[in-house]
Amino acid sequence: MQLQSNPQPPDEHPMPPPTKPDAKLDATLFRRKLAGWYKTHARELPWRNVTDPYRTWLSEIMLQQTRVAAVIDHYQNFLRRFPTMFSLALATEAEVLATWSGLGYYRRARHLHKTAQFLVRERNGQLPKTATDLRTLPGIGEYTSAAIASIAFGESIAVVDGNVERVLLRVTGRPETKSAAGRAFVQKIASALIPRRSRAEGANSPGDHNQAMMELGATICLPRAPLCLNCPIFSMCKTRGEHITNARAAQLSRQSAYLLSLRKRGTQTEVLLEQRADDASLMPGMYELPPIPLDAVQGREPLLRLRHAITNTNYYVQIFAAHGPEDKGLRRAVPASSKDLTWVLINRLSTLPLTGLTRKALQRLEVMQVNLPRLPATATTQ
Repeated sequence: MQLQSNPQPPDEHPMPPPTKPDAKLDATLFRRKLAGWYKTHARELPWRNVTDPYRTWLSEIMLQQTRVAAVIDHYQNFLRRFPTMFSLALATEAEVLATWSGLGYYRRARHLHKTAQFLVRERNGQLPKTATDLRTLPGIGEYTSAAIASIAFGESIAVVDGNVERVLLRVTGRPETKSAAGRAFVQKIASALIPRRSRAEGANSPGDHNQAMMELGATICLPRAPLCLNCPIFSMCKTRGEHITNARAAQLSRQSAYLLSLRKRGTQTEVLLEQRADDASLMPGMYELPPIPLDAVQGREPLLRLRHAITNTNYYVQIFAAHGPEDKGLRRAVPASSKDLTWVLINRLSTLPLTGLTRKALQRLEVMQVNLPRLPATATTQ
């Protein structure tokens, strides 16, 4: 397929040469249709139409492997606590993890914090402006660097995530292939479609184009039952429906049990928590309800059942409560040593780096208050 586009003036970030897919695809028409649709149908999200690169960086880190709906509240809450790069750099890691708690993939928060400290110390709190330089920072890979560089700084570089890949494979009529050649094909198509950095392009700037591509895949070109009749590029699409995809790995299932133990300290209530080891492979240093062996709770009725997903594993969790002297055996079943256990006032829980599962369980059990703060309407818009 030969891409057709109007000649463009030289740019300081030269584009890769067009690829040769299976049928003609007019890049200029594609961009125009996509931009018109995006201008009218884009979702209102708190990280869009912002001018502070810090906010764009934060949103892109939070959106890594995480649904938009799950990010919105965490993004707003995080900005209330750390509104600037400098405030983030001055915080302790525990404060950052406590604010991040519930979003998962905590290595992202640690990288975010360390990067903020480095940028404040070495670059006066300024992010690099190119994808190449951004990739030198912790936690920023090919996709994230391209997203930040194009959205925050207008670099003409394509962003390819799962949504964009799906759109481009369907438009070009290609099946999904998990190979270097397949990835290179998609990257070349995406790069050929990206507009040059030019004020004349208006709303179809590189950043807007990349966001529009991701938006199309997230809301219209869905993995299953795509909404083709609502697609702005339907007439240009070779597939017009679902494309051939590789079989997905089956979700794993695990069962786990945790102890909820409460006690009174005067008029206040404390909950028993366990701190994960600093060298733990998952969530080091985070606080959680003490895990207990499944054989210790056989025949007991849990206080709460819930499902918690981490990557490709579904955890079917049961929470058991220790009620008075008759359940001393249940408390003794906790494998953790006493030095790893601590009593915490429930009004201090929001200040601790809790695991997402623990936060979810304590909120479901109404031990911990649910707070959903909002930024003022004008705080994230120009």
